[in-house]
Amino acid sequence: MENLENLKSEIIEKINTCTELKELDDVRVSVMGKKGQITEMMKGLGALPLEEKIALGKGLNVLKSEVETALESRKKSLEEIALNAKLAQEKIDVTLPIRPQTQGRIHPVSKIYEEVTAIFGQMGFEVANGPDIEDQFHNFNALNMPADHPARQMQDTFYINDNPQKPFDMDTAYVVRTHTSGMQIRTMENSNRQSVLWLRGEHIVLTMMPPTHLCSIKLRD
Repeated sequence: MENLENLKSEIIEKINTCTELKELDDVRVSVMGKKGQITEMMKGLGALPLEEKIALGKGLNVLKSEVETALESRKKSLEEIALNAKLAQEKIDVTLPIRPQTQGRIHPVSKIYEEVTAIFGQMGFEVANGPDIEDQFHNFNALNMPADHPARQMQDTFYINDNPQKPFDMDTAYVVRTHTSGMQIRTMENSNRQSVLWLRGEHIVLTMMPPTHLCSIKLRD
């Protein structure tokens, strides 16, 4: 039994000094493998007297159990060490500065609008905006362009039904405005300002695609 205690101390020491999983597996094979120390001792039990066989067999079973526990414990410890080392190599430093992001710029048309607004604003002009979808009165009729006027053909545009619940009627349909003059009519209907600047003058004419941009000015003496 004293020999078993010495053998256990020797095996446990080997297990605890292992620094890699492969090294630990080599110790396991040398002790618990088919030709390992404990395995060979258990094979020799058959040649011993009964009393010695019982005593040594019990001791070997205890030794085997303790060695297996030590091997499993050391294996978990080495796996944790290996995982921590891997995580340390793959970690991301969140304190690093972010990658620079390209910032957008003001569109040239928008920049021109801003400049024109600033210039004429200093001169006392009022800025007026109008709808992109106009009724035919403000887009045509109030500008002396009735339904049979030839100028309407030159300003062909998109027509939108004024009432989805009814069949389409060309005479009452809305239009995508073809000029900024409709805003002039609306401004004169609701304001007596002597000077007005009409901005955001996008207008669509099918013969002038893509949409053109226009700023109109009214100066009344």
